[in-house]
Amino acid sequence: MTSPPSDARPYDRGPGGGEPEDPHALLDRARRLSAAGGHPAAGGAWERAATALRRAGGAITPADHADALDATALDCRGGARPAAETLFSRAAELHERSGQLGKALISRARALVTGPEPGATVCAGLAELGERAAGLHAAGRATVAQTATVLLLRCRARADLLDTTPDPAAEAAALGRDLARLVAFALPHRADPAVLGPLSDSRALLGRVTAPDDPPAALAHLRAAVADHGASGRPWPPTEAELLLAGVLRATGARTEAATVLRTAVGSGEENALLRAADRARLRLALARTLEGPEASDGLDPRGGDGGKSRDGKDGGPGPPGGEEAVSLLAEAVRLSDRSGEDPRLGVLARLRLGSTHAARGRWQEAAAVLEQVLAGPARDGDEAARVRARAWLAFCALRLGEPERAARQYALAAAEARLRADSRHGAALSHRAAHALGTAGAPEKSARAYERAADLWRSVGDHGAAARSLRARARQVRTAWGAARAEVILEEALREAQRGLRGVPAPAERERLRAELVLIREELTDLVTPGADDDTGPGLWLPPDPYEVSGRYQVNVYGDVGGAGPPAATAPGTRVQGCV
Repeated sequence: MTSPPSDARPYDRGPGGGEPEDPHALLDRARRLSAAGGHPAAGGAWERAATALRRAGGAITPADHADALDATALDCRGGARPAAETLFSRAAELHERSGQLGKALISRARALVTGPEPGATVCAGLAELGERAAGLHAAGRATVAQTATVLLLRCRARADLLDTTPDPAAEAAALGRDLARLVAFALPHRADPAVLGPLSDSRALLGRVTAPDDPPAALAHLRAAVADHGASGRPWPPTEAELLLAGVLRATGARTEAATVLRTAVGSGEENALLRAADRARLRLALARTLEGPEASDGLDPRGGDGGKSRDGKDGGPGPPGGEEAVSLLAEAVRLSDRSGEDPRLGVLARLRLGSTHAARGRWQEAAAVLEQVLAGPARDGDEAARVRARAWLAFCALRLGEPERAARQYALAAAEARLRADSRHGAALSHRAAHALGTAGAPEKSARAYERAADLWRSVGDHGAAARSLRARARQVRTAWGAARAEVILEEALREAQRGLRGVPAPAERERLRAELVLIREELTDLVTPGADDDTGPGLWLPPDPYEVSGRYQVNVYGDVGGAGPPAATAPGTRVQGCV
């Protein structure tokens, strides 16, 4: 049989890793695991069986070889994922030669899903395979479970493309109806354990598609998916459904119930060796997010507010919600992400969350050490927002540690990286903070120039109030460096900028902010720029950009939130729903 790629998950060599057991017993075990529909240990079982057969002078049959190739392909994750297409295609040929046409269609559908060509072409191919599966089922040559699996794979591909369609809501409604029909097709046969697998996955996908528009219906679908998975006898946990269920519960305000779901899943994962390290990491990330509260996308807004004043957190208050449990969960998520090696972005995200959570508790040194690990790693395409966020947090910690020069460097680097992403708004906010740090470091000339750059960036995005604020801060540095007369000129420019914003007839809240800025500018003009330290809170609510952000309404992030920011849980490299790819 074909050996797995070198970076696929290692095969299970059996108890103690010693000499193989009876080849026929091993073969029976491998067949049972494959019949379970994507059992995570099936690939290892087939390798052991094939090795034992070769040593005994026997050979594996084409039908068994096909099942072994399917199991090997399902183990291909991370860098090994591209090899799955070839393995599934070869498995399909062997299934057909053995007369297993239903299995062959599943393998061909999985080959399409894992192949390099996304989009409408793949969906068209899957639609053709779905029609063939329905025809085979009608002729009694494909089982309900096989037919449902092929149809489910097509629905999953459509779900991943929802936000690319001209009318995503209409397409989501149509997909929801197709999934409801798929559930209705499988439901009368739920006494067959093989049917419960695709039935559970179909309900989970229906919950995902429904969540943005009808959360109560999504909760019902996802709870049913978890129940069906348990009834199917599949020994691995339904991680994807559990993450989705917790995500919808969070979105509807039921955070206590979401935490209960995730704690149960985390506990079962510790007891169940079949749960992958990457899924264990995701469960811990999601639980930490749930415990930290609705505003805890990073534990703390690095504008200046914090949960404590001390470097060790002892005299700075209790810190953010979630406490030490969240810190422990995030540290474990880092460890598991590194062990998994499937998707480096998971480790980056875990470190960002751990670093910001340390910072929120006043542990600046610990936070900085974790954040520096993010920047020390190789820069990959798509990591730009994560690096911007890591630098912003590192600068925040440096300021709290009394290292303003270091903070200024990190803020400036983050601003430059944000501008490279054509992200002028975040570039302006970060430039403003770099200027503040330079002023704190006693470099008023450099600080004044940095505030000028920030004001120019704010003007470029049409935010006159923020530009006026940066100019007002610049005036303070100009006074220190060159005197009150030149500072007055800058303040008059800030006054004109704020008035220009008022003439633009902005929203009421923005008008109030501009009026407040005008009051401050006039007061400082009257006092000829009263000396004082500028603050770094910045104009309005601001956070560094989310790493791996997606804007799709029907996308799923790494925490299981539908419509949230992050890599799609079902499509990011190295992740899949067990048994479906």
